[in-house]
Amino acid sequence: QVQLVESGGGLVQAGGSLRLSCAASGRTFVTYGMGWFRQAPGKEREFVASISWNGGSTYYVDSVKGRFTISRDNAKNTVYLQMNSLKPEDTAVYYCAASSSRWFPGPKADFASWGQGTQVTVSS
Repeated sequence: QVQLVESGGGLVQAGGSLRLSCAASGRTFVTYGMGWFRQAPGKEREFVASISWNGGSTYYVDSVKGRFTISRDNAKNTVYLQMNSLKPEDTAVYYCAASSSRWFPGPKADFASWGQGTQVTVSS
């Protein structure tokens, strides 16, 4: 089991940027594909982005393509989500998750380990 702790959330104006971080501990970080999900009030949790163990494959939901970038630093056991051109509809709690699908951790992969979430609020 891997333990995940997110940070970097906050309040930002529309058009602004934030970078979320997720620090992992426990089992070897490189054995996992990593993902970011979000849940807005009254809505179901949705997939945002994911990345393979070596960064060679990335996946994004259409609504964030061109604005968000997922990356990872295996030496630091950390995965990042750089969010640019933020919109009010990006407001949500953002969760980091780990999948045993280390090569192709797409939206339907089994993400079994989750962080506690970090709040992102985008004001108009």
